[in-house]
Amino acid sequence: MNWSQILWITLIGFSVVALTLVLLIFIIKLFGVAFKASHRQKVVKKSAAKGEAAPSEVALPEMVTTEVVAAIAMAIRLAAGEEHDRESEVLTIQTIKRAYSPWNSKIHGLTRLPDHK
Repeated sequence: MNWSQILWITLIGFSVVALTLVLLIFIIKLFGVAFKASHRQKVVKKSAAKGEAAPSEVALPEMVTTEVVAAIAMAIRLAAGEEHDRESEVLTIQTIKRAYSPWNSKIHGLTRLPDHK
């Protein structure tokens, strides 16, 4: 084999891999679009069965003031903060003393072997 054939085989191999990856990206994006559309249809069917308005037809409330946003954010922060216990913030690291074992000692692997003459 000469170098030009090796170069062509390499370029073709890299291009096949790159095109396959691009194709996989598009397939994954199409799955996302399809699942999003099917989920939206299920939500519309459920809301129609309950007699509610479709999600796109729901009237939005008037503009929310910054005070309301601040109150909601503070309530979420307080609710999330209550999930954890108060900790003393003292490190309690205990050392465990083990008996010496030569089975995993590195010194035995690092000693020089005697010269055999």
